[in-house]
Amino acid sequence: MGKPKFSRKKYETPSHPWREERIKTENDLIKKYGLKNKQEIWKAKTSLRKYRGQARELLAKIGSGNPQVKRESEQLLTHLTRMNILQLNSNLDDVLALVTEPILSRRLQTLTYLKGLANTPKQARQLISHGHIAIGGRKTTVPSYLVAKDEENEISYFADSPLNDVLHPARPSSEFKPVSQKIDESPKLEKETQTEKKPEDEKPEQKKKEEPKHEEKPVKKEKVDTGKVEKSEKVEDKSKSKDIAGGD
Repeated sequence: MGKPKFSRKKYETPSHPWREERIKTENDLIKKYGLKNKQEIWKAKTSLRKYRGQARELLAKIGSGNPQVKRESEQLLTHLTRMNILQLNSNLDDVLALVTEPILSRRLQTLTYLKGLANTPKQARQLISHGHIAIGGRKTTVPSYLVAKDEENEISYFADSPLNDVLHPARPSSEFKPVSQKIDESPKLEKETQTEKKPEDEKPEQKKKEEPKHEEKPVKKEKVDTGKVEKSEKVEDKSKSKDIAGGD
């Protein structure tokens, strides 16, 4: 049972602590949803693992004709539909295809930001923990509270909160629009698609590399033998001197 003072962990840690792809995905989720730490992601993954495990067991027993299996599968689908994690008319196969983000998007902190009650997800967490947010007029101070589909339209400022004043500086302006981004939780597929290239695109690049550059060869200048030039000049001088002596 354990000590009542120290409750058991509500999450399971990753099997391998130093996987780069998982760490990068978790950091992106923390930035997007304004989470305090990675334990909140692990809680969502643990609850998702329970849903998928239950669906897997029910799919294995669904052919037995046991009415209890049908009843439990309907209860599971009804619960996920009521929490707006699954859409209407979903089946157990849709439960197996779930990822972490649909659960994180149902947190009170996320919906407070998406409804325009806070400027950022981190500010939404601060407003909830300080008692400025209420669901159906009842103060709620738990940012990780999973909001049901019926309670989504009842999220508002608490009656005694000063943020009910439209001119309060911490309140978002009327022109504020929250931004929601999708994060892919399958980085392996992204890397494979990025590394794959079409052979047609590779051919022109290879041709460019293979084409040699035509370099202009320097023209060699013929060397003139200075010794021959001097001898020819001496011969010409001697012939001129002989002609001059003969004339005399």
